Amino acid sequence: MQNFEQFLLDNLPTSSSIHPTYEDALQNMLIAGGKRFRPALLLGVVKAYNPLLLDSARHAAYAIELLHTYSLIHDDLPAMDDSPLRRGKPTLHVSFDEVTAILVGDALNTYSFEVLSNAPFSDATRVKLIRELASNGGLNGMVLGQAIDCYFENKPLKVEDIKILHTNKTAKLIAASMKMGAIIVGREDVARELYDFGIKLGVLFQIQDDILDVTQSSQEAGKLTNNDEDKNSFVTILGLDESMKQANEIADELMTEIFNFDESLQSELSSLLSKYINRHK
Repeated sequence: MQNFEQFLLDNLPTSSSIHPTYEDALQNMLIAGGKRFRPALLLGVVKAYNPLLLDSARHAAYAIELLHTYSLIHDDLPAMDDSPLRRGKPTLHVSFDEVTAILVGDALNTYSFEVLSNAPFSDATRVKLIRELASNGGLNGMVLGQAIDCYFENKPLKVEDIKILHTNKTAKLIAASMKMGAIIVGREDVARELYDFGIKLGVLFQIQDDILDVTQSSQEAGKLTNNDEDKNSFVTILGLDESMKQANEIADELMTEIFNFDESLQSELSSLLSKYINRHK
């Protein structure tokens, strides 16, 4: 991901505003690091099928990271999780103020689509990518999941409903990352398969986050842990042992599915996926 990191640094959002801290706030969480998991998935799919398109694909990977970062900024707000730490750094409403955090989240959200609209693809491909990011990151995807999460705080859900919550809040953007990679390289024949794989991967990702929330310190996780007692997390509802069991089962299923990918895709994604698929162990 070194090339993506440099691309990100070279393309940080800027502003000519007279506001004294706006530009710093825009860049703060982007340069704080993070897993860059979603961009890595997109770029891995592109590299597997057409590495000549990697430079162009970094624009789409960047758009996903912008949208994901906006979601983290808003997720940490006092009205939501009220978290003081993200990516090992103070959250924006702590470093600056709540108004700045809200507005920077709004700015990164819309900027992600500006970046995607200017990406060096055909008009038809850009429209498909914009639609995919919007539908999975917006009102019937990530935002819906966040709304469900906040509304049902202190109201325990059934396991089936928790899966609906986190399919929207976490899994759909991960799945979209893989599908967008397929769209870029013109392999829409495998786009649905990759999307479905990404949904299952995203649910595992959330179970793992819930496990790590109770097994890691805030310093280890880079964000506030043991903060989900009132939330509908898998650990809160199922307990740690059952959550570990479910995570192991999904991880095993995903590892089997990876070996059903064609050879080029398997080669590009296996090391990345095996690292994250087993991160709860």
